[in-house]
Amino acid sequence: MVDLTWKLFSHTGNIETYLLMKELENATMDNDGQAKESTEVSSTETNI
Repeated sequence: MVDLTWKLFSHTGNIETYLLMKELENATMDNDGQAKESTEVSSTETNI
């Protein structure tokens, strides 16, 4: 999912898409760098 948001950001330059990507990165990593499940849904909306 992060790859998709990066690709979209690189084509559009939409800062909200970049912020969504960063939220997704943070939601999938815990303090030790181990992947974890995330049930939180981002409240950031992108205008595509």
